[in-house]
Amino acid sequence: MKPLAAIVAVSEMKPGRYPNYNGMEMYRQVIAQFLREWPQLRPSDIGGLLSAPAGMASADGTDVFAHEKISEELGIEPTFSETINAGGGTYALMLIRASLAIERGLCDSVLCLGAGRFPNVGSGMAEMMSKLISHPEFEYPYGTYIPPIFALNATRHMHEFGTTREQLAQVAVSQREWSLLHPDALMAPQGRLTIDKVLSSRPITYPFNLLDCSVPSEGGSAVLVVSPKIAQRYAKKPCFLYGYGEKHTHSSISQAHDLTTLGSKDTSAQAYRMAGVGPKDMDFAQLYDSFSINPIIYAEDLGLCAKGQGGAFFAGGRTAPGGEFPVNTYGGLMSFGHVGDASGQTMIVEAARQIMGIAGEARQLKKADLGVVHCYGGMMSEHATLVLGSAS
Repeated sequence: MKPLAAIVAVSEMKPGRYPNYNGMEMYRQVIAQFLREWPQLRPSDIGGLLSAPAGMASADGTDVFAHEKISEELGIEPTFSETINAGGGTYALMLIRASLAIERGLCDSVLCLGAGRFPNVGSGMAEMMSKLISHPEFEYPYGTYIPPIFALNATRHMHEFGTTREQLAQVAVSQREWSLLHPDALMAPQGRLTIDKVLSSRPITYPFNLLDCSVPSEGGSAVLVVSPKIAQRYAKKPCFLYGYGEKHTHSSISQAHDLTTLGSKDTSAQAYRMAGVGPKDMDFAQLYDSFSINPIIYAEDLGLCAKGQGGAFFAGGRTAPGGEFPVNTYGGLMSFGHVGDASGQTMIVEAARQIMGIAGEARQLKKADLGVVHCYGGMMSEHATLVLGSAS
């Protein structure tokens, strides 16, 4: 396998609520923590910089010049820099674009930044988000919002393949088990889940109950990507990018061609092909999990199990700590915390930590040579898959 780029340093804020921080202040906090955790690094080590709109899902999310402001405050003049937006898929796309910029000689290093915030209830932003994600004629007039949109995928999967609510609940149970091993996980203090507890939690929209849903919070992270040629200069055991795939399929869910097979099927095939590996070679997976149905569909699309067997794939704790195939080893969006769009980078941070051997004694996998990460943005519209691994 030929490495395309290398992750050599990662950092992440603890998910929570930061009412005194706007999007740009979140970025400042992320960068300050990154430089504290990696004191050997200096702003001069940053040749390129990628950011998302500051607080993409919040009132200051229209700031499309975050990269300029961040560069100015850091005192750097990057040779490759932009603000990009593909929702939760943004950060896998950042890694792809960073690798391409490095390959073409635009720079030797790129700092990828994310800072996510959710709108407060009653702020008026919830209505704005509903208008933003829903088709103005076919969806919005009927009260379509995020949970009901994903419920369409879930009920269709249940209809076609016999997936059960108990199988959906098992996803939440397994994620919580992983979160108990992460010192920063938002829901870890709430303790373990059971299938019965998930099924008896407050109904949100069929088939989802409260504990089938991710936990809105705020946070951010930083990932330093460098040329494979200089990776050893920064890290003893870098995390290498070996393959990637990207696809954009629709905007509104009513225009999706299929509710149970998504763009992730093609992006994962492309990523595996580029890396010269297959799903059976993976040691773990990080799968974006806004709701309990998401990992089930992505496990199928990424070839981790047969089509229609995603529910069974998660049954019996197979993906939980000590299980046969680890999934979302940090607790996922459902138990670590859904830090807005920046959750897409949380998954990359965790995958890199596992591969670099710095995930911490409690949750460090015994074998983490190759892993697959799948991020999506919008209403499962924008897809990106990464194959990451240690030195081949």
